[in-house]
Amino acid sequence: MGKKRIVKKDATELLKERETVDQKLKKEIAVSAAKGARKGKLYVYSTYNNTIVTLTDEKGNALLWRSAGNIGFKGTKKGTSFAASKVAEAVALACQKLKINRFDVCLKGIGSGRDSALRTLVSKGFEIETIKDITPVPHNGCRPRKPRRV
Repeated sequence: MGKKRIVKKDATELLKERETVDQKLKKEIAVSAAKGARKGKLYVYSTYNNTIVTLTDEKGNALLWRSAGNIGFKGTKKGTSFAASKVAEAVALACQKLKINRFDVCLKGIGSGRDSALRTLVSKGFEIETIKDITPVPHNGCRPRKPRRV
């Protein structure tokens, strides 16, 4: 089986990682937006492993999306609430360029990123009209898997 090595990152590697995240946040947005679109729908899909935020117009046509992996987080850091807030910041910058001020927010999933993404959007000064939870819940449908033994 062999020995397990634990890789520790030093300060320079952590600074490089932070710089890459900041560069991805400031990336130019090339989106052909509908003119005069002031309202949109925001879908926040949060799992234990990642957070994905999708911006659509009122009809449901996707304008842009961002995820924690897309911004530059890797591994287990993608599932953190900090990564979700950075994803929401990236979408907020794009919304300011697209001149979208009001949202209907739909939350889906059980991860820690739902609340932090929503709080970040509120703190950026956007008007949130409705918040909907669209997490699928079974009404005694399929039989679940057997529990995992550890």
